[in-house]
Amino acid sequence: MNQALLDRIEAQFLKKEPAVFKVGDTVRVHTKVVEGDKERIQIFTGVVIGRRGHGINETFTVRRISYGEGVERVFPMHSPRIDRVEVERHGAVRRAKLTYLRKRIGRGATLVKEKTSAGAIAAAAAAAAAASAASAAAAPAS
Repeated sequence: MNQALLDRIEAQFLKKEPAVFKVGDTVRVHTKVVEGDKERIQIFTGVVIGRRGHGINETFTVRRISYGEGVERVFPMHSPRIDRVEVERHGAVRRAKLTYLRKRIGRGATLVKEKTSAGAIAAAAAAAAAASAASAAAAPAS
């Protein structure tokens, strides 16, 4: 079949506003769980270690450490079972897949550097300079 035709058919099943996050981000995935006739929201929090696919087949993998054991879960991006995806913090990574986190133990398994923007770094430097200038002015001259 023609790829353009497949894309048009799949377009009706895609989410209108998919979540914006990248590999390395710590996310909270709110999934709908059906138990009997009741439906509730269950939250899975972890680090995004990979994304793959395109269109309706796009998935992402979230990893967390639960009771000392690594747990990974693969979520379809456009699934109606996913209520929403919240980004807790942005991670600065230089890989497309973070499979090396599987070998790490303890805190190192969840450790991904937090992304800082250039504006935040400049603001922190300006605040530190202002604080040091204020303390120098407050000190008595001897």
